[in-house]
Amino acid sequence: MRFFQKLERKFGRYAIHNLMYYIIVLYLIGLGIVYLAPGFYTMYLSLDAAMILRGQIWRIFTFIIYPPTTSLFFAVFVFLLYYSLGRSLERVWGAFRFNVYILMGILFHVAAALVLYLVFHERVLLTTTYLNASVFFAYAVSFPDDTFFIYFVLPVKAKWLAAFEGFFYVLMFFTGGVRTKVEIGMTMANFLIFFLMTRNYRRISPREIKRRRDFQVQMRPVSRARHTCAVCGRTDEDSPGMEFRYCSKCEGNYEYCMDHLYTHKHVKKSDLEQTPQNTDSQR
Repeated sequence: MRFFQKLERKFGRYAIHNLMYYIIVLYLIGLGIVYLAPGFYTMYLSLDAAMILRGQIWRIFTFIIYPPTTSLFFAVFVFLLYYSLGRSLERVWGAFRFNVYILMGILFHVAAALVLYLVFHERVLLTTTYLNASVFFAYAVSFPDDTFFIYFVLPVKAKWLAAFEGFFYVLMFFTGGVRTKVEIGMTMANFLIFFLMTRNYRRISPREIKRRRDFQVQMRPVSRARHTCAVCGRTDEDSPGMEFRYCSKCEGNYEYCMDHLYTHKHVKKSDLEQTPQNTDSQR
């Protein structure tokens, strides 16, 4: 993970915070296009390698607006689910690493479409199915004991759901044709790189991050940092690319990092004041 740490130090300031929110907005736009202009997505926005090679470069990114479900009934639940998964990963990994993870997923989708077209002469319109699956797998590895309620009734831990889905992907990979192998292998490569090809993948688990942060706080010498988050203790020294801002709604000089600026509980003087004791009455 040292490679990502170096990248974060150089380019962390350019990370898009709350990225999953914008992705969900794109899904909503895509859902509207599916219903209001059927065929428009396939003709002009889909990941069509043949059209990309003819100059329609925008398809490299516009394909991601295709929603994970086209059912109006389930859309709300599915969008909220993926928003929650993405936000949780961003809080644990940080905005930069989550951005890189999603960007890698998009690029591997494009690479898979080009390989299928140029090498195997198959014109396949890949959607966001595997990209969304990679987000879920990442969440299951980071939060293995979190519980999902299937059909709002049956409780199943994330690790077992991921194992079940992963089993079918592996089965499809080995029993399917070349097209299936390329689709699954390349579009899930971002997950493989982050978790299977990195020995220290547990370093980004919530428990390990909390343990290391607590240790750093205990062992940290007197800080000369100019900015310190009032929630997590993060400073501009240990996170050079992070922005810090004061909250205008908190009563007092309380500064927060961008991960907690909009999620913290506002501080009021009434919460800090203690009822003074009348010492004269005790004499």
